[in-house]
Amino acid sequence: MSDRLLDPFPDYDFIPDKDALLLHMLRPLPSYLRINPIYISEEDAVEAISAEGISLKRVAEVPLFYKADWDKGLGHTLSYKRGLFYPQALSSAIPCLALQPTAQCLILDMCAAPGGKTTYLAALTEDKGLIVANDRNIRRLTALNANIKRMGLTSIVVSSISGEAFPLYSRFDRVLVDAPCSGEGKYRIAPSGDVLSKSAGRANLPAIQKGLIVRSFDALAPNGVMVYSTCTINPLENEAVVAYLLKKRENAKIEQWSSPIASYQGLTAYRNHIFGEELRYAHRYYPHKIDSVGFFVAKISKSG
Repeated sequence: MSDRLLDPFPDYDFIPDKDALLLHMLRPLPSYLRINPIYISEEDAVEAISAEGISLKRVAEVPLFYKADWDKGLGHTLSYKRGLFYPQALSSAIPCLALQPTAQCLILDMCAAPGGKTTYLAALTEDKGLIVANDRNIRRLTALNANIKRMGLTSIVVSSISGEAFPLYSRFDRVLVDAPCSGEGKYRIAPSGDVLSKSAGRANLPAIQKGLIVRSFDALAPNGVMVYSTCTINPLENEAVVAYLLKKRENAKIEQWSSPIASYQGLTAYRNHIFGEELRYAHRYYPHKIDSVGFFVAKISKSG
């Protein structure tokens, strides 16, 4: 390994095979796409996409997902404009699968824009349920609405409300909180050692995340299920946030579930922070182990 290759995570001694992660970060993230089965069948969509010269390899473990090999931007293809697929990181599918949505559920996607997970939830429910796609950032709603329209989805209602103050008029059977985060799971390293895809970030991210997770849990119906996720590796934005919820709400419980792709247990402690033994039921996804964006996913239930 080159001496110029700097470690952007010097304090993260919990990362498995850290040298392998740093080497993995030297190359671009691979491209994945998710088929939209609402317009036409998955088989016909694959045929249409492949006809444009995109080489697809199906990901057997994750419904509707394919690894895409193409040297141009997927968003420039005719099949994309027709709404046949959504370019999406493989690991970002996991929060939706952990949520286990059904057409009978009232679903809230608290931080929905630009719509990758929202539209996947619609696909998993065959566009027959009711999904409230919320995002406080009005500018990001343009992309969310465009993706919903492009993919021909009718089960989604869009709102723009601060998540920390989301109204509690109704209770949802499923709530997804893909919280704003530092995005460390997306980092790439240039040969010079510079960190690419690095967000400027905000110092108050954990405070924002804690406000979001508590309000989202309060919007959850008794016996409902919530998933908290981020695309960062930082324990203070992941396990610490979930531990905060468990302390604030006695009827919150982390659920065990089987991940379809390789994952590691959540951390029960980090340096001088004690999160609790139950945090081991959360899942960590490292870029070099799944060949995609790093993620954190915790499935949480609400007792009646």
